Order: sequence, then structure tokens, then C-alpha cells
Amino acid sequence: MNHLLLAGGAEFGGKMREPDLQAIELAGGFDAPICIIPTAAAPDNNHKRAGNNGIRWFQSLGAKNVFSLDVINSKSANDSSLVASIRTSKLVYLLGGFPRFLGETLKNSLCWNAVLEVYKNGGVIGGSSAGAMVMCEYYYDPYEKKLLNGLNLISNACVLPHHNQFGKMWAENLQTLLPNSTLIGIDEETGMISRSASRQEDETDSELSSATHPAKWQVYGRGEVTVYRSESIVSVGRGGNFSLNGI
Repeated sequence: MNHLLLAGGAEFGGKMREPDLQAIELAGGFDAPICIIPTAAAPDNNHKRAGNNGIRWFQSLGAKNVFSLDVINSKSANDSSLVASIRTSKLVYLLGGFPRFLGETLKNSLCWNAVLEVYKNGGVIGGSSAGAMVMCEYYYDPYEKKLLNGLNLISNACVLPHHNQFGKMWAENLQTLLPNSTLIGIDEETGMISRSASRQEDETDSELSSATHPAKWQVYGRGEVTVYRSESIVSVGRGGNFSLNGI
């Protein structure tokens, strides 16, 4: 069974132990290959440091096979050697940073197709902050203040990361822009993990349908996940379970 992990931010700072340990377990345990993708940190040339932080963090949790790949532009996103490395993974983790650069670099790339293969083959795909944002059908670019189309692993949804800090301030505007969509506010030091997933039978081998929609989620970590719908706003704390189609 495949799983998604969406984290609100503050990854690798020693405060995401609970959701990340759960992701490791779902990926197959401490021997499972873990691939860090620091694309979102490339615009300010921070990808090496961010990737190494990810390696050290997962190793501190007990993971034995962790590596970071320099997927930092469109050329490297279509590098066959990097594609081969991603395919060996059981857990792929997209770091935070610049969401638009991340989304546009990965979209329709060979590396992203390889990530989808990992997911379809029962792997875990995780993302924190920008990494979580681009996994949805829509994401908000706070730098250009634009709503953009994401990688669409979660249909009709948009993540508000760092919700307990600044993400909640986006909610009113995004509710106007996306009146029929689900907004997902995720606090820092908090993650939500899908408990089951499905996909349509007519999907091709190279892409997932926009109908892919994990049915149930569970909250891990210190904070809450706040789910905004047109008719309600509901917050779910640590250990809580919910569906994006209805709490």
C-alpha cells in the first residue's frame, strides 16, 4: 500500500520525529532506501546543506540508507542516472523552500515520473512546506502571490504550510480563489499521513490520475491540521483521523 506524508514545516530540526519514524516504518523499516530531493532549496544555492541536513536527520532516527540527489534544474530533473537512483527508493522526501521552482522543475520530468513509480509500487512520498504544497492539485506561491497548478497527487486541494505561524493568513484569500476546494492548514512540527489510497484502473504506467485521493489521514506531531471547506473549518490534533471528503 502506498502512502503520502504532508508536513507543515520545520523538517529535520529534531521536531518531526513522530511522523518521520512512521514514514520510515511504512516504507519498510530502517533498511529502506530514502531519497532526499532538495530542489526547492536550489534557487538560493542551499540545496547541498539542506540535503545533508536531511541525510543526518534520517540517520539520527536509525535509517541506514539515506541519500540526497541534486535535482536542481530542468536538466538534472531529466538526468537518467538520477532517475535510476530514485527508482531504488522506498521513501522519497521533497524538502521545503521555493514552491514554484520545485513544482515547475519536477512537473512532467523524468525524475517526477520515477517518484510516481515509487509511489505506485507501494512506496512513501513525503514533502514538507513547499514539498507538501506542490503535491496537491493547487498551490500558492507567496513570493509572486499567485495560485498555480501543482503535481496533483491530491486532487482539489491546497496546502497552507506553517499554519500556526503565517499559513493561516493565506486562508481567506485562498477560500475566495478556490471556493469549491479543500484547504489543508498544517502546523509546523506536524505531519499528516495517508492511511489508504486508491487510483483509477485506467491510469497509464507513467502518470497518476488526478482522481488519486487518499481516503483517510492521521495526524502526527505537536500541532494540528486545520481543514477548510466551504461549509466548515475543523482542526484535528495528534492521533486524530480524518478524510478530506469529510471529517
